[in-house]
Amino acid sequence: MRDWRAWLEGMRIAVYSLLSSMKKECLVCKQTKLIRLEQLGLCDSCYARIPWIREVLCQICGRGEVCYDCQRRQHAYFSQSRSAVRYDETMKELLARYKYRGDERLKAVIGSMLVHAYHLLQHEREKRIIEAIPVQELITFVPVSERRLLERGFNQAEQMAIELGRITGLPVVTLLHRSKHTDKQSFKKRSERLDDLAHVFEMNEMFLDQFTSYQAASYVIYIVDDVYTTGSTMNQCAKVLSECLPVKVFGITWAR
Repeated sequence: MRDWRAWLEGMRIAVYSLLSSMKKECLVCKQTKLIRLEQLGLCDSCYARIPWIREVLCQICGRGEVCYDCQRRQHAYFSQSRSAVRYDETMKELLARYKYRGDERLKAVIGSMLVHAYHLLQHEREKRIIEAIPVQELITFVPVSERRLLERGFNQAEQMAIELGRITGLPVVTLLHRSKHTDKQSFKKRSERLDDLAHVFEMNEMFLDQFTSYQAASYVIYIVDDVYTTGSTMNQCAKVLSECLPVKVFGITWAR
């Protein structure tokens, strides 16, 4: 009887120890709570508030409603773009903490969320395309200017791309660089964005040889960015890539 009770007490202590070790500080609310492995370092309540995009209406940009930006665009240089979450107030605050207030712990959370957008694209491609030749998939990202990099200390799109590459196993290649600084696009009208972004992005020739060394008959490039607003930035980056390389370009953004 004593052996049975000792075993039971040992099991109780082991289970309690295991559960206690899973209690961590939630990366969003910063409270110490039970954190499940599949919840990106978030507690139950914070994870439940993520506004995942599960259904899309615009087949180009992945928006869940009628998209007049895509209707007005004369030419889309990217095939499709998909985003992981809706850019609601909760997500705006999360990005602000990461991007503007320097809480770089959140790069793992936000970067991991991109996998959802990647899977949305994969699902669409499987439905529409039967690849007859091998496809090499690569990840790149929207570059920032040197001035912005000095101000912020990091390029959030690059960090997110690296996280996505780590999870999916896809190579991350710096294919673009920004030739001039521009003011924040979020405060501008659509026409101002188009004018402002003309000739801003250029092919990074340092990595051109590295790119062409991949032995594959067909290439797919995923451009990573944090927020898709009008698609002007994504389209300009895709324009440069498609004019320089024989590729299909897709967009992957965290929020829409």
